Amino acid sequence: MGQGTTEGNVLSVEGVSLSFGGVHALRDVSFSVKEGSITSVIGPNGAGKTSLFNSISGFYKPSAGEVRFLGESVNGVPAPERARRGMARTFQNIALFKGMTVLDNIKLGRHAHLKTNALDALFYMGRARREEMELRAEIEERIIDFLEIDHIRKQSVAALSYGLQKRVELARALAMQPKILLLDEPVAGMNREETEDMARFILDVREEWGVTVLMVEHDMGLVMDLSDHVVCLNFGQMITQGLPKEVQAHPDVISAYLGSGDVAALRRQFKEGKGA
Repeated sequence: MGQGTTEGNVLSVEGVSLSFGGVHALRDVSFSVKEGSITSVIGPNGAGKTSLFNSISGFYKPSAGEVRFLGESVNGVPAPERARRGMARTFQNIALFKGMTVLDNIKLGRHAHLKTNALDALFYMGRARREEMELRAEIEERIIDFLEIDHIRKQSVAALSYGLQKRVELARALAMQPKILLLDEPVAGMNREETEDMARFILDVREEWGVTVLMVEHDMGLVMDLSDHVVCLNFGQMITQGLPKEVQAHPDVISAYLGSGDVAALRRQFKEGKGA
């Protein structure tokens, strides 16, 4: 069952399998994410990475195995409740409300934690007004300043570049007050400058906010630079896990990516930031 019961783990995936009809998306996947770490999940296209994220965050129900978050099983716990407990996620395809402003999109991330009742919210009175003011102050003073997006906070998301939209999605996830942040391809489609900015923010989220990070990413340069621990999947199964340099040199990882034993070629691929 892997490292699922080790003390100090924020998240443990224990023997998780997932099937769609006769297709096995995941087979007996086990690993753990230590508190304060950056853990990356890698693998070629179709390896099962997004299926794994969907199983962890509650969008899919595994056919076998267990997901434990903060020491408790979350099997059967719906995605919104997992979010309330501190599991925040970004998506491979940006999931923002394009007709809303940056600030309003970020505020939605805190929705699950608000205590306002429907009547207060409808008439914007009492507790609703106080919560709104406190939330806006926290977002502007902490999250917006942290991610350096003060200059766009009143703009419509639809008017922003792709890289800035990715940054807004990260801001919304941070507004959820996460204990673990699930990043699904956070730099996909970004240019080099945008990638470097996002890498800096990911490191600062861990260092300054104390948030544990689990990341799926194809940019191998980013993975090798940021990760404390790397898990590699192929065809829904875990090939290996360990330190980045260990995973990088593992012959099964090389075979999965290149179909050969050319270690030097794979290292060049990782160094250049090229994924599958």
